[in-house]
Amino acid sequence: MVLLGALLAAAAAQTQPQQPIANPAPPPAAPTQPAAAPPAGPAADAPNQPHNTVQIPQGQQQGQAPSREDNGVFVFKKQVEEVVLHATVVDDKHRLVTGLTRSDFTVFEDGAPQRITSFRHEDIPVALGVVIDNSGSMRDKRPAVNQAAINLVRASNPNDEVFVVNFNDEYYLDQDFTSRVPLLKDALDRIESRGGTALYDAVVASADHLKKNARLEKKVLLVVTDGEDNASRESLEQAIHRLQAENGPTVYTIGLLGGEKERRARRALSAMAEQTGGVAFFPKDLSEVDAISQEVAHDIRNQYTIGYKPSTPQSQGGYRTVKVEAHAPGYKHLLVRTRSGYYAGQERASR
Repeated sequence: MVLLGALLAAAAAQTQPQQPIANPAPPPAAPTQPAAAPPAGPAADAPNQPHNTVQIPQGQQQGQAPSREDNGVFVFKKQVEEVVLHATVVDDKHRLVTGLTRSDFTVFEDGAPQRITSFRHEDIPVALGVVIDNSGSMRDKRPAVNQAAINLVRASNPNDEVFVVNFNDEYYLDQDFTSRVPLLKDALDRIESRGGTALYDAVVASADHLKKNARLEKKVLLVVTDGEDNASRESLEQAIHRLQAENGPTVYTIGLLGGEKERRARRALSAMAEQTGGVAFFPKDLSEVDAISQEVAHDIRNQYTIGYKPSTPQSQGGYRTVKVEAHAPGYKHLLVRTRSGYYAGQERASR
C-alpha cells in the first residue's frame, strides 16, 4: 500500500519532517522528482508495498497524441499544442450516437470556431484511476462497490491500464497501473474503513498520478463515495482547477448519498463530472451500482476523440471555455458531452 500523497511532493519530504500526507503543490508548480528510481519491469507487476513504504513511479511525457505501437498499445507521439477532447454524443432520447464523422462536429474555444486537426471514433484503451472511499461509513458498501469496479474493468477495453486508490482521511495507491484483474481485486479488497473523507485531496492526487505516469493519452477517473468531504486540504474549486488541466481526465462519479449532507456532496460530485465531460450518478441503493459501472464502461468505449490547435497561442495561458456542437442528417437535436474548458499552458508549465 503506497501513500499517494508522496507522489505530489516527494522532493519536499526529503528536507522536511516526515508527514503522512504531503500538501499538493499549486497547479503551476514544477513537477516533483522521484525519490528513487522505480524497480525494473512494469510497476503493475510489482508486489504490493507495505503501508509505510513510498514508491514513486517514473513519469512519462505528457501532451502527446497516441499511436498504435508497443504490442498494440496506444503510446504517445509528439503533437505540438493540440488540445484533445473526448466527447460523448447522445440524441434527444439520451441514446448514444456513434456514427458521426469529422464534418459533423464544430469546436469552439472562447466562442471562436477552431480547426479540427485530428479525429477518431474507435475503442482506444484508457488510463483509468478507480478512486474509492474507504471511510468508516463505507464498510458495509465496499463489497458491492468493489464487485462493480471489477465488472467495469472486465467490460472495458482489455488494454486499459488501471490503478486503484483507496482513501479515508488519507489516500493510498494500493495498485499501480495494470490490466491484471486479480491484482486490482486484491487492491480493492483492502478494506480498512475508518476515519474521515479526504475526497478532494484523493481526486487531485489521482489526477496528478494520471498526468505524470500514464502511458495512454485518454484518461479517466471513477470516483465512488458515500458522503461529503470533511478532511481535505484542497477545496472543491481547487480540485476542479486541477482536473481542468490541458488534456485532463474525464471524471465519472457515483454518490451513495443520504442524510443531511447530501446536497453539498451531490453538488461536489456533479461539478467534478460535468466540468470534465463525465457523468454523476446517484443510485437509490447499492443494487444499482453494478449497472452504473457497465454504463460507464459503455460510455468510455463509444466516445469521439477530437483534436484541435487553438487559434489563440497556448503561451498566453489563462482559462479557455470549450464547446462542441454536432449536427447530422436524420437527427433533430444532438447533445455533445465533453469538458467545459481548460487552463492553457498549465500542462507544459508543469513539465
